[in-house]
Formats: sequence, structure tokens, C-alpha cells
Amino acid sequence: MYRVMNTINVEIDELIPHRRPLRLIDEILEVDQDSAVTASTVAEHWPLFANGSVDPIVLIELVAQTALAHRGYTQIKKSAAAVVSKGFLVGVKSADFFIHEIPLHTRIITRSTTRVLLENFREISGIARIGENIIGEITLQSLQSASGERK
Repeated sequence: MYRVMNTINVEIDELIPHRRPLRLIDEILEVDQDSAVTASTVAEHWPLFANGSVDPIVLIELVAQTALAHRGYTQIKKSAAAVVSKGFLVGVKSADFFIHEIPLHTRIITRSTTRVLLENFREISGIARIGENIIGEITLQSLQSASGERK
């Protein structure tokens, strides 16, 4: 099992291709062989933000970015020369939301877990929480490009 992300010197921007304002992840809390856990706080710059809250469909993006952080971390862990590949075509297999809106400044904890891994295909399950309450369960399928060498 990998230790909490803060114990190693890897920035989120090294793990995923997203940059602010599209990067929604604020902190990586944990990474292990199959999953990652991230924290995010709803901000006004988020997609789908209006009238003091964000639509829960944004949880799909949180699950995808958390999965990318896991993938990037495992690539770097395997080889310091690895480059985090940027090709990541994602489809939503299922998405269930248990909240109608998420207020500004709400802290969301997201766990993405790889359930199926076949070469460049992954099926990822994600759970988003506010405190102990599950607010979304999402299953994604992704097709990824192969990684290369750091430039």
C-alpha cells in the first residue's frame, strides 16, 4: 500500500493534465494500489456553478480527476522517467446522485477505484461524500493512450 500522498514530493499538476480553473482537486489524501482519495472544495470558478451552488453532475469530473491522479501516481511510482500520458477518453457507465445541489465552500471527499484493468481499458468506480454522507456513486469506463518518457 502506498502512503498518504503528502509524504512524497509529487504535485497534483504532475499527475493530471488539468490546470485551474478546470482542475477541481485541491488535495490528494491517499493513494494505494487500486484507488485514490482526494479532497475538493466547491468554488465559484467550478463548471456548473450558479446561484451559490454547483450541480452534482460535477461529481463525474471529480471521480475522473481522482482516477487520473491515481493513474499518474502509479506511473511515476513505477518509473521516475515516466510521463503522465494525457490521452484519457471517458464514458459514463452509470451515475447516481443523492443530492440536488452542492453549496459553495462545501468540502467533498472522492474515492476512485479501478475495478477492471485490461491493457489500456479501465472501469472505475467512484464515491463522493460530504462528511459521512454519500452524495454520488459513479462508474466510468476509460480508454487511455500509452505512456511515454518524460521530456
